[in-house]
Amino acid sequence: MLGLTLSSTAIALVQAAAPLAQPVPSDQDDAEEDRIVITGHVIEGLDLLAGASVVEGEELTRNLEPQVGDMLAQLPGVSATSFSPGASRPVLRGFSGERVRVLNDGLGSIDVSNTSADHAVTIDPLTAERIEVLRGPAVLIFGGQAIGGAVNVIDRRIPRTDTGEPYHFDGFFQLRSADDGSALGASLDVELTDGLYAHLDGSWNRGEDLEVGGFVLSDALRAEALEESATERAEGNIEEAEELAELANLRDVLPNSGFEQWSAAAGLGYVGDRFELGASVSLFDTDYGVPTRPGAHHPHEGEEGDEHGDEEGAEEEGEELVSIGMRQERFDARARVYLDGFFESATLRLAAADYTHTEFEGEEVGTVFDSNGVEGRLELKQRDRDGLHGAFGVQYYHRHFDAVGEEAFLRDNRSSSIGLFAVEEYQPGALGVEGALRLDFTDHESGFFDIRRDYTAVSGALGANYEVAPDGTVGANLSYTERAPSPEELFSVGPHIATQAYEVSNRDLEVESSVGGELFARYEGRGVAVRAALWANWFDDYIYLADTGLEEEESELPLFEYRQQGADFWGVEFEASAPLWQDGRWSLEGDVVADYVRATLADGAPVPRIPPLRIGSGLTLSRDALSLRGEVEHVTTQDRIASFETPTDGFTLVNASLSWKPLGERSEMVFILQANNLFDVTARRHASFTKDFVPLAGRDLRVSARLNF
Repeated sequence: MLGLTLSSTAIALVQAAAPLAQPVPSDQDDAEEDRIVITGHVIEGLDLLAGASVVEGEELTRNLEPQVGDMLAQLPGVSATSFSPGASRPVLRGFSGERVRVLNDGLGSIDVSNTSADHAVTIDPLTAERIEVLRGPAVLIFGGQAIGGAVNVIDRRIPRTDTGEPYHFDGFFQLRSADDGSALGASLDVELTDGLYAHLDGSWNRGEDLEVGGFVLSDALRAEALEESATERAEGNIEEAEELAELANLRDVLPNSGFEQWSAAAGLGYVGDRFELGASVSLFDTDYGVPTRPGAHHPHEGEEGDEHGDEEGAEEEGEELVSIGMRQERFDARARVYLDGFFESATLRLAAADYTHTEFEGEEVGTVFDSNGVEGRLELKQRDRDGLHGAFGVQYYHRHFDAVGEEAFLRDNRSSSIGLFAVEEYQPGALGVEGALRLDFTDHESGFFDIRRDYTAVSGALGANYEVAPDGTVGANLSYTERAPSPEELFSVGPHIATQAYEVSNRDLEVESSVGGELFARYEGRGVAVRAALWANWFDDYIYLADTGLEEEESELPLFEYRQQGADFWGVEFEASAPLWQDGRWSLEGDVVADYVRATLADGAPVPRIPPLRIGSGLTLSRDALSLRGEVEHVTTQDRIASFETPTDGFTLVNASLSWKPLGERSEMVFILQANNLFDVTARRHASFTKDFVPLAGRDLRVSARLNF
């Protein structure tokens, strides 16, 4: 849903990218109140993070989904893996997995969502205060794993603001028709004594099997099922033929797509004049169904009985529903000291997490994944002197991962990395220059294969922007980024049912390197906001899963191998908003969003799962605290595909919403009545592994409310 109201958000985006020393235009009413500063816990307000979008307030409420990936898919340059309603990760500029970092308050989610598309992200969107999407070359400050961008979900679990209130309460409620779902969330911040705050929050979100807009299977899969049905019927296998025909004609409801997730947290924080100190403990728990591709084969089904297994037993086992039960316990700590002299402040962030998830086939345990990780980050923020300011820091990460079971394609391994980074900005006048450097030392060790690999990665970026007018800025960024291969790319061997492939790693993978460039232009004045970006990445030794054209004998799955070759990515992003009409207290605003990505391997083959051209527009009619919004999003057909992919039909979604802020326009309290996918069309995201049998939601009526006092 194109829930981004660009009349306010795009203006804030422009202001967020402006240097802190730059005055706010005098012709912008209440501009100081609208100002949004990118936090990132690294370089607050630096223009190097120009490729940033912020979702908060009413937009955050309107776009709420169970997983953070689906929440952000309306933003320019953003799509989602959309494996199922219970598992979805962001796709930024066509990049996903190891090339997109998902952060919780500046540190990684410390889960295994990057290892497979069917693994959920352990960040509950219900707890988010705001979500920042960071794109462009400067995101290298988060490491080479963020070459596609980073998503930073910010919450209040560690209090770090002196609110001046004895307590603050936030509550959320939602009802949805498409999955007969409901969500509840609440948080409470209490001042225990002068500067000492306590925080509590809890959330619960559930949904039944998802209603979809038409046939569950894509046209290609339906044709395949109907052809097999005709073959079975011709051979006299009437029962099998009818089952296949029933599968081909399955529509309206997506089986085994329900979910239930909840989270809870407690935090304590002290906010003083000279230092801040706080910590929190949190728990994330989810159970969700994993829709299975028709005809998907679980390789261990035939282990008992004869060489090919007992057909009757295999049939019965094949009917078992696959689900995932996931749980993460996490500890976070934060300390900031305000300094005199060259550095303005020093900030330390630490997080440790104990993660496990179990994949079930019916009631039977299939594979168990365990991960224990810790991440820390120390940042020294440089005091602004004559327009020169920046930050220096060091980051540490360690993870121990193991999986046990028939489909454990990645076994016991340990990863450690240390990163050093520096970011500087100099903008005394209309011309500004930014630079960033990062050095990463990474060590991967496989206990299963008794192999160790060490990597050193060097990355850097240089950018410039020029204020062509009080309301307009143009700029360019250039970067060189290196990324060490991940344990999944180095050590995975075995059947991976989520991708329906037998994956074979490559222990000889080298560092992946990329040269990136971006040209951007921004304009903001009197309610009009425009941002356009043209970007490109040229890879050496791009790491990807290649279709070998062979089949692994035991699992009967297609054989895929990790390989490296050059690759070129480029794309465009555009967003704009403007007032169209005003009459007294009534006003009408319009906005538009568009993005496109094209990616090609050196051998001329398309990179798989690249989102196609997308164009969206919206109109918002407002009167005081009441606003009525209509949106249209058109996604074109994607037929530029890799050898193992199928084309994805284009679609057009129409959405509408009515918002009311009973305490006034500036209040955070809001009630929203909305209808998504009004015409109940069938929509599939090309970036999804499961697009051919997991369409997006059909018509979805929602009632949402966010309360605070």
